[in-house]
Amino acid sequence: MSQRIQLISPAGKPVGDLPKLSDGRLKDLFTHMLRVRVTDGRMLTLQRAGRIGFVGTSTGMEAAQIGSAAALEPQDWLWSGLREGGAAVMRGLPLAEYVAQMYCNANDTAKGRQMCNHFQHKGTHYPSWSSVIGTQIPHGVGAALASKQRGEDAVHAIYFGDGATSSNGFHSGMNLAAVWKVPAVFVCVNNGWAISVSAKQQTAAHSYADKATAYGMPAATVDGNDVLACYATMRAAVARARSGDGPSLVVLETYRMMGHSSSDDPTKYRDEHEVAEWRGKDPIERFEHFLSQKGVLAKGERSTIEAALTAEVDQVIREQEAAAPMALKTLVEDVYAEVPDHLKRQYNHFIEVAERHGDAQPGDGAFPL
Repeated sequence: MSQRIQLISPAGKPVGDLPKLSDGRLKDLFTHMLRVRVTDGRMLTLQRAGRIGFVGTSTGMEAAQIGSAAALEPQDWLWSGLREGGAAVMRGLPLAEYVAQMYCNANDTAKGRQMCNHFQHKGTHYPSWSSVIGTQIPHGVGAALASKQRGEDAVHAIYFGDGATSSNGFHSGMNLAAVWKVPAVFVCVNNGWAISVSAKQQTAAHSYADKATAYGMPAATVDGNDVLACYATMRAAVARARSGDGPSLVVLETYRMMGHSSSDDPTKYRDEHEVAEWRGKDPIERFEHFLSQKGVLAKGERSTIEAALTAEVDQVIREQEAAAPMALKTLVEDVYAEVPDHLKRQYNHFIEVAERHGDAQPGDGAFPL
């Protein structure tokens, strides 16, 4: 059973050897964490107002997401499990593309083919992800093998939740990665719940890190609400993979404060006392205390940063709400170099039906989890 790594206590006091980061870099990490929370809050409000369809928030998990992803280099890949959109923005996904995907409008680079909150960005090696649990794990391992065979200086960070450790993708991906010694880091974000299944019911092992032993790779368990512990542990795992020593497993222990998604009611399956306990471990407040004691953050500076981020997000929302809807012709694009006759016929028939009956109207059915 691996020892749980913590560098900053819940009170914001150093309790371990801190990574050597400049004050500017520390404040950047804090700002990125705040951006995730501000953006999530705005997106959830829009969903509740019926202006977008689906949101999976990261409230309470900002340190795990930002701290671990900050350890990656620009040439590295991030394979998302569900809630890493904020990390993708930190790594270069434009906020405008993020919000456009939430609206599935004409600026959505996925052309409306994904449900909301399913991002992708070619420029920062952030592949489109799927709601099917664990499928990104063998995909990421295969891509890591390709990077190794090509001699590329790239590490593949493969994210997933505690529930995905019960998937076939996890077992086959971990096994193949270790056998092939690919440059990958498996990042298990244990947020306490796989929708309504407690992490305690997901495995009989002492810890999720113990699972790495069966596949012949090292593992580390980290306080996932400690952004610097997440960064330092991930940095070491990435360096190991880049040097050719193979994959490892990093388990980030954190907590999902909100529902699994905007369609979920967590009060149906978890105790409010548990939520209250984790509310006292807020990762942003912890890092704020640390930065204030260190003199990196001035009194009241968090409010100033939050106000600026809110204005930034709100401006992008206004722009994307005013954007045109996705063009109907995109329905038949991209599968073939040239649209074949049978798709042209189907498309033309579709246009005739649309002109006859008018645009489709939003339905009132329940949205899936």
